[in-house]
Amino acid sequence: MSVQVEKRYFSVADYYRMMDVGILSTGDRVELIEGEVLRMSPIGSRHAACVKKLNRLFNRKVGKNAIISVQDPIRLDDFSEPQPDLALLKSRKDFYADTHPAPSDVLLIVEVSDTSSEYDRKVKMPLYARAGIPEVCLIDLAADTLEIFAKPKNGRYQEIIKAKRSQSLSPKKLPALTLRVRDILG
Repeated sequence: MSVQVEKRYFSVADYYRMMDVGILSTGDRVELIEGEVLRMSPIGSRHAACVKKLNRLFNRKVGKNAIISVQDPIRLDDFSEPQPDLALLKSRKDFYADTHPAPSDVLLIVEVSDTSSEYDRKVKMPLYARAGIPEVCLIDLAADTLEIFAKPKNGRYQEIIKAKRSQSLSPKKLPALTLRVRDILG
């Protein structure tokens, strides 16, 4: 006899109600991905250092032209609200005080991967592509590479550019921003 297990998917509204009643707290390292509350990997020191370097670089290079969001939610749809390591957002006077940014507000998302590169490639990249995020930068610390995923279409990025330690890349939406892999990886 086979047993059918039915999953219960949560909306963003359900997710926040869980926080309101104490099932989840703001200190929990979780994010809502396609209706499932998923525990995020712990942040190692190399991962944290990379995020700090990028934050400094982004503040210097685009700080006046974009809002730099560090490990904050992006509401992709009614069932997904990931918390990318960094996001460059369109400037807004209220700094998104009334609502989390939506895909149309995003210029670039950056995911830093120490142990989660397979998950980022198989789950998060298609999720971002389906939402229409124009570009995502994946920094794979284990492989010493930086990849830019661009041109989302039909739930997939049509263009993937990979750079190794000695190379540099520039996001298409922010061509003045040069990402030198060596400087980011340390």
